[in-house]
Amino acid sequence: MRVVVVGGTGNVGTSVLESLASEVEVDEIVAIAKRPPAAQFPKARFVSADIRYSDLVPLFLGARAVIHLAWLIQPGRNEAITRSVNVDGSRRLFEAVVEAGVPLLVYASSVGAYSQGPKDRFVDESWPTSGIDTSFYARHKAAVERELDRLERDRPELRVVRMRPALIFKADAATEIRRLFAGPLLPGWILRPRAIPWVPGTPRLRFQAVHSHDVGDAYRRAVLSSPRGAFNLAADPPIGSSELARLLQARPIPVSPGVLRAAAALTYALRIQPTEPGWVDMALSVPLMDSSRAQSELGWIPRNGALETLDELLRGLRQGSDYPTPPLARDTSGPLRIREFATGVGAQV
Repeated sequence: MRVVVVGGTGNVGTSVLESLASEVEVDEIVAIAKRPPAAQFPKARFVSADIRYSDLVPLFLGARAVIHLAWLIQPGRNEAITRSVNVDGSRRLFEAVVEAGVPLLVYASSVGAYSQGPKDRFVDESWPTSGIDTSFYARHKAAVERELDRLERDRPELRVVRMRPALIFKADAATEIRRLFAGPLLPGWILRPRAIPWVPGTPRLRFQAVHSHDVGDAYRRAVLSSPRGAFNLAADPPIGSSELARLLQARPIPVSPGVLRAAAALTYALRIQPTEPGWVDMALSVPLMDSSRAQSELGWIPRNGALETLDELLRGLRQGSDYPTPPLARDTSGPLRIREFATGVGAQV
């Protein structure tokens, strides 16, 4: 079996490659990335391509499945660039899958595709996927969901699987996650227990997490099984201010959503950190997900709990953990993170 993984060098991509390599039915993996790594992966052959411009059909011919993971989070200050990859590039990729006659497309959607929902109960995959208007990430995820709706309507012979994971963490991705969401000014020591005296006790600040290795396992299971449609992926328990306070040995204090968003907007405008305030809106709006469909139809059970996964990430952030692929490597930031400063906090591709 030949599987093509588009976006094989990031947080999820590296885990997908590792999971597929362990499967005896998979003979060859074609891993597509803009910047192929020096690191070697079992069964994987890297090809340099850009989903915005490259001819993808020859790369997809003969594949049993195409896994689409390519996505831009930065530059958050230039939505024209992120949309060209996330939405327009995804559309080109879907067209190439059809032209190449690939029978299975597995796409990396997200909890961010969901419309505003509850934080006191869990929703299944039928919850509306209109995104959150003030978040470019959510708008793009929702737009690609509509592209997939059309694709499934027009090409019923194509099996389409949409993975909708919660926040995805692993220690190896700590440098990339810090670069994308916290920026170059975050010192690792500040994430030690008791170094931060308090965490925001904001209403609806409750989210889910899942380990990258568990997500990689879910993709492997999707390739080897027959179900189609959407699958929520999240580990227990949901994480709120009290759980964050315990991990960091801090104290939750009341902070209104408006104050939290204003703080994000101000620090973003001053280029102190790269996370635009729409991320706060999305975090406070998206629902908690029920993952029982993935468990019953894919046999997927996360091996790592949400709190253990977040604690692993925090340890990785403190230690500056990385991985030898361009998105995850510490060298990408340059000495003293100078490339992050030079290209503009939140403006780099």
